[in-house]
Amino acid sequence: MGSLSAVTARIARYHEGRARDLLERKYAAMAASPFAFYRGSSQLFVDAWPVRTALNDAPAIWSCGDLHFENLGCYKGDNRLVYFDLNDFDEAALLPVSWDLTRFAASVLVGASALRVSAGAATALANLYLDAFDGTLATGRARWVERETATGMARELLDAVRGRKRRTLLGERTKKKGGRRRIRLDGVKALAATREDRARVTRVVEQLGAKLDEKQFYRVLDVARRVAGCGSLGLARWIVLVEGKGSPRGNFLLDLKEARSPASTGHSPYTQPRWKSDAERIVAVQGRVQAVSPALLTSLSMTGRGFVLRELQPLQDRMRMEAWGGDIANLRDAMTTMGRVTAWAALRASGRQGSAIADDLIAFAKERGWRRAVLAMARRVAERTLSEWRAFRADAAAGRLRTEDRRPKTGA
Repeated sequence: MGSLSAVTARIARYHEGRARDLLERKYAAMAASPFAFYRGSSQLFVDAWPVRTALNDAPAIWSCGDLHFENLGCYKGDNRLVYFDLNDFDEAALLPVSWDLTRFAASVLVGASALRVSAGAATALANLYLDAFDGTLATGRARWVERETATGMARELLDAVRGRKRRTLLGERTKKKGGRRRIRLDGVKALAATREDRARVTRVVEQLGAKLDEKQFYRVLDVARRVAGCGSLGLARWIVLVEGKGSPRGNFLLDLKEARSPASTGHSPYTQPRWKSDAERIVAVQGRVQAVSPALLTSLSMTGRGFVLRELQPLQDRMRMEAWGGDIANLRDAMTTMGRVTAWAALRASGRQGSAIADDLIAFAKERGWRRAVLAMARRVAERTLSEWRAFRADAAAGRLRTEDRRPKTGA
């Protein structure tokens, strides 16, 4: 079959130890489009970031670390209200604000074909995002997207999530037998868990319930492997069905996801705090950056590794590249909304454990040189990504992406 290209070999090394079956799904998705490849290979972005660049002099923020078009979306907060915000913090770290801006802008350029827009139009959209970020950051005030004033794609998502009932999700993801629910194993979103994994997950979730004095709510009824996302595919992840407020109508579905060190480890120009675990890092940064945290968000430890637990949220609540419906006004509106949300997130977490204070962020917004530098870097990232994707796709087409079965002992 021949040897792997250099870029594919780097990707394979980075993903060593992930579950083979899910890793093959991830590789297939990455080979299918440049944008999916970009989403699934954040380590390539980090590795290629120059050590010496003026962009590293930008103020430090608590960054989501992997900002792109589809890492913003809607969710129900712990107050049961609906929010549109950044929603993926697996790669969260203390980084220059320019990293998030560049990665987002490059995602629009890389995704031009998926968006069905020209390269020139994609650049204009990236500029709109930066305009909104710049103008919002300069105000120094952190807000959030209000459903009453939201427009376009963000308003549609907010309306959809607000109208969705928990019982609807239960009906989609579970089945009832003899008055009791079980997770629906459809082979796409949910797979069977091993007996050992079911026992481990049950133990750690019910221990949390005892700690919170909510034993009944966290009583585990069923466990399944969860298949979701792109970047994290192959890591240990489960859907957990718990008693909640009473069976069968009051049951809750939880998402339990393994946390790994961010790709930026060793690359950031800033010293990172010493977290007890990567799960603690994710939960702490998410709590600082988002207006309101998702329901039931917490960190857990299992078999010596960190896991993030939260209420299960449907993936369709993310901003989707293909959802703009051919109306360029929808895309323009989305870029403006996402630029504002990014700025609010930076302001909300300002002055925390090494992040810049709001005054420094405001001063940065008033500078002009960084805009040109961010767009220039984004273009280089996009060009390199397309080249790397072609090499990866060629390896996939030649059947060189067969993976060894190196599933972690806790499953995935």
